Amino acid sequence: MKTTAIVILNYNGRKHLQTFLPSVVKHANGNRIIVADNGSTDDSIVFLQERFPEIELLRNTENLGFAGGYNWALPQAKADYFILLNSDVEVTQNWVPPLIEVLESADNIAACQPKILAYSDKSKFEHAGAAGGYIDKFGYPFCRGRIFDTELDLNQYDDTQEIFWATGACLAIKAEAFHKMKGFDEDFYAHMEEIDLCWRLKSAGMQIFYTGNSTVYHLGGGTLNKSNPRKTFLNYRNNLFMLLKNLPASKLLPVIFARLCLDGISAFRHLLQGDFGDFWAIFTSHFAFYGKFFGMFRKRSNPSLPSKMYNGSIVYDYFLKKYRTFDKLNSEKFR
Repeated sequence: MKTTAIVILNYNGRKHLQTFLPSVVKHANGNRIIVADNGSTDDSIVFLQERFPEIELLRNTENLGFAGGYNWALPQAKADYFILLNSDVEVTQNWVPPLIEVLESADNIAACQPKILAYSDKSKFEHAGAAGGYIDKFGYPFCRGRIFDTELDLNQYDDTQEIFWATGACLAIKAEAFHKMKGFDEDFYAHMEEIDLCWRLKSAGMQIFYTGNSTVYHLGGGTLNKSNPRKTFLNYRNNLFMLLKNLPASKLLPVIFARLCLDGISAFRHLLQGDFGDFWAIFTSHFAFYGKFFGMFRKRSNPSLPSKMYNGSIVYDYFLKKYRTFDKLNSEKFR
């Protein structure tokens, strides 16, 4: 019988563990729960040992980020399926079986995510993942249920279908597929590493899925607040890393040049709004990208334009065409 391990990466998240871990324990469906501590300096370890002695605990001595932390933890989990779960996620009854059912439904399905709703307002989709992720031709990520602003959950995405990327906030993945891809790219540290992984999986002939038969509630911003310049830096830098690694040669220079220009416009927009921290984060993200350009370029392997990419500009469609919800997008533009 195949096994599943629910793996929660923790870094100084004692308050989140106290709030959200009880729901995971209650609805684990008999599966192992593992907390992989990423070198916490708060009282997370003591709290877990005293309150949840039944949970497996892996202890690292330093914070390796999301990518490095999971790359360190998952080989020790030794299961057939992993469910990577953020520490600030509340799960619901019967959330695990639908994810595993999708993974088992076809050999080439590598990963799956549930419906992600906002913990603070459970009628809305949460920014990180919503009802399944996509990217446009310039590499901008967006989701069903959240292009830029979030939609209300009106059961419009209670389906199961292929997507481009699944969120790392709650990611069910076959262990074999994760290890075959050598896990996350640790140069990303945090943010967009799951999109890069999904792109590599799809380029290798595998599929990524979403199922609305499983629901979780994500607080979001548990590690870095959405307005934190550090998060802005990582998102902009890592998006360029992802494009450099995965775009085919014919698209590489035009798309990256366009993104650098669009990023510049975004940076000066922040400056005009008085957001100097985000302006500086975008500016420095480009120099960080240049500094690792050749190292990331050497990681290119089987680059492609796989299925479920959006052959349009989500920025243009949202801000100029006023397409505020996913259903307004031209379905013919999805490869």
